[in-house]
Amino acid sequence: MRSEKSTTMNILEISNLSHRFADGTLGIDGISLSIREGEFAVIAGRNGSGKTTLLRHLNGLLLPSAGTVRVAGISVSENLLNARQTVGMVFQDADSQIVGETVFDDAAFGPENLCLPRAEIRKRVAEALEAVGLSGLEDRKPYLLSGGQKRRLAIAGVLAMKPKILVFDEPFSNLDYPGIRQVLSRILALHRSGHTILLTTHDLEKVIVHASRLMIMKNGKIVRDGNPDDILADTEQFGVRQPCASRLGMKIESWLN
Repeated sequence: MRSEKSTTMNILEISNLSHRFADGTLGIDGISLSIREGEFAVIAGRNGSGKTTLLRHLNGLLLPSAGTVRVAGISVSENLLNARQTVGMVFQDADSQIVGETVFDDAAFGPENLCLPRAEIRKRVAEALEAVGLSGLEDRKPYLLSGGQKRRLAIAGVLAMKPKILVFDEPFSNLDYPGIRQVLSRILALHRSGHTILLTTHDLEKVIVHASRLMIMKNGKIVRDGNPDDILADTEQFGVRQPCASRLGMKIESWLN
C-alpha cells in the first residue's frame, strides 16, 4: 500500500459541506476534508452512504445547502467553469456519459464545447485516446465497444478537457475481470502522470493496495479517514467488505500482478 508524505498544496478543500434534497432528505452532513495535489484517495461506503452526492459537489453538478467546496483555491459555486475544467468526473454508467457517434466524436465533445481551435481538439483527442489505449478506434461506433472500452472512452472524454483532478464513481462496477484490469491500469497510469485521483467504491478489493488514503462514509458523514492499513480492520462495521487478504492477515496483492 502506498504511504507518501507530501508538502504539495491542497487542490481540493471542502468545509462543513451539507446537502439536503428537495424531499428533505439529508444527503451530506457537515463534511470537511482536503485533498492534496497528486493524492490517490479512495472513498468507500455502502450504497446510499452519500458517496456520489459528495462527488457531484466537486464540479457543481450539485450545489450545497451549506458549506463550501474550493477547487484550486476557487469556490465552485462562484466559478463553475473553473471547477468543471479542473475536476473531470467519470460516472458509474459509462453509457450515459457517451454522446458521440464515433469514438473520436465522443472524446472531442468536451473540447468542442470549450470552443477550442480544430487543431487543438484533434491533438487533445489523440492524446486522450492514446492514454486510455483506444488509439486506432477513432471511427468505431461506441455501442460496439466492450464494457471496459466504454469506461475507458468515458475517461478519454474527460482527459481531453485536461483536468487536474480525476474523479471516478464506482469505476469497476459491471465489468468483467479483463475490463477491471484495463480500467485499473489506466487509472494508475494517470496517477503516475501527475493527476490527483479520487475514487469511490463499495468494494475495496480491486484498488486499495494502490491508494495512500482511505475514507469511509456512512449516513452522509466521513466516519474514518487515514492510512488504509490503519482503517481496513474497521470497514465491515460500516457495511464495507474488508479485502480477503487483509481479513486473513496477509498482504493485499494488486489485481494487475
